[in-house]
Amino acid sequence: MNPVALGGGEPRRTHPLSFAVKASQVLPQLVVPLGFAGYSIIGSDYSGLAAKLALGALVAIAAILLPSFLQWRRFTYRVGENDIRVESGVLSRAARSVPYERIQDVSLEQKLVPRLLGLVQVKFETGAGGKEELALSWLSQAEGEALRELVRERREEGEASPIADAEAKPQENAELLFHMPPPRLLKFGLFEFSLAVFAVLGGLAQYAETFLNIEVWDPDIYLDWFAGPGHWLLELGLVAQVIGVFAGLATLVLIGLVTGVVRTVLRDWDFRLERTAKGFRRRRGLLTRTDVVMPAHRVQALEIGTGIVRRRWCWSGLKFVSLAQDAGSSSHVVAPFAQDSELEPIIRAAGFHPPDEGLDWQHRTRAYRNASMLIDGGTLGLLSVILLVLSQVLVDSEAFNGRWYMALIPAAFGLALAVRQYFLWRHDRNAFDESQVYRHHGWLSPNTRIASRVKLQSVEIKQGPLGHRLGYASLHLGLAGGSFAINGIPLQRARELRRAVLDSISGTDFSELAG
Repeated sequence: MNPVALGGGEPRRTHPLSFAVKASQVLPQLVVPLGFAGYSIIGSDYSGLAAKLALGALVAIAAILLPSFLQWRRFTYRVGENDIRVESGVLSRAARSVPYERIQDVSLEQKLVPRLLGLVQVKFETGAGGKEELALSWLSQAEGEALRELVRERREEGEASPIADAEAKPQENAELLFHMPPPRLLKFGLFEFSLAVFAVLGGLAQYAETFLNIEVWDPDIYLDWFAGPGHWLLELGLVAQVIGVFAGLATLVLIGLVTGVVRTVLRDWDFRLERTAKGFRRRRGLLTRTDVVMPAHRVQALEIGTGIVRRRWCWSGLKFVSLAQDAGSSSHVVAPFAQDSELEPIIRAAGFHPPDEGLDWQHRTRAYRNASMLIDGGTLGLLSVILLVLSQVLVDSEAFNGRWYMALIPAAFGLALAVRQYFLWRHDRNAFDESQVYRHHGWLSPNTRIASRVKLQSVEIKQGPLGHRLGYASLHLGLAGGSFAINGIPLQRARELRRAVLDSISGTDFSELAG
């Protein structure tokens, strides 16, 4: 392939097939309107049916392709010395530019149709509220990779080599840190139980009500069905009915497992995490393939989490908290389903280290625990007391009608919330060493967050009225791309942590760290 000179500053267009990709995205939205239009053209007169169908097809193709072609024709971008500039618009023109120093990262994405055509979407991420400032849809894969390399060079070094040189360089060696083969992916999908299919069925039910005039949620329909064709179900014995209930539950579980596997395979197919000279490169996806590279120095913190079931088999997931946004999230998933032995090399490659066995883990204060239990449980308990009093005063009221025990329901919920707060306190702890701050929280689905002390931007101690009176405080650590808070710790402990973090920040030469 001949090198493409992108760095000359001349206006360029996206790939000529871009308008076809955009047309394919618009087509599903036009199926229903075009169907009604075709029906109105044909009507009840079947004479000249072939000619009418051909005319309808031509009108549909023109309605889809012409606007997309005009948008592609009027869309240009320039790769300048200091920024990237995009101009778009058919009737009214709009221009946007992003300086290289504002670009956090450049990622590539391939949906199904562009992937079949060898095209990629180039996204320039600036960390501005989770929105990419610019996105070029669509470029050839070679051009997209070359553009990403050029932008990174100009952003990080302040100068650019010709794009031909970037393409002529040999492929840099990449160290494979994590990979999920199909057997691991299927196992991961079994833990990703999901009933999202029922949300889709619920949406289809709304369409059924609109277009078919069927009240899907009307219970009388099902009662009439049981009284008619389905009356034999009511005539079955108790044992058969119980078996039917369990069969229904088993079907529900099976649907959830299958849905989880399908969603996981589509999202994480051929998941690969590699360590390159530019940072961590993550690729995944079956229908939509994403290619994200995150520089190691932009990793602000780590998050290790697991689930209520997968923890029994020691499966965890690892995320990087970064300035760059990843599909609307501030965290990059770098190992969604791994053992601890597989996570450790990734953690160390990012410049962190796992928690040591000798860490001085400390719990939140008992005063904070008691206050949380009292607030969560006491409020509903007070509501139960009020309802009990009302049940005695209004003994003849239809609202109670002798069912005074119903007033105990809020108290039962309050007790459950209080027990939950107790177990959360037991499993919530924090620690710090000479370079990192740790917080472990969660009862059924525990989560551990690790932050580098030198990468924290601020430290703030907060005390509410109860905390001021009972001697505990909340420590809020300024973390770019995420949040890090330790609540309910002793005031002296909060001051000790703040002093340790500030000493690390003030004692670091960030010019050498960036280099």
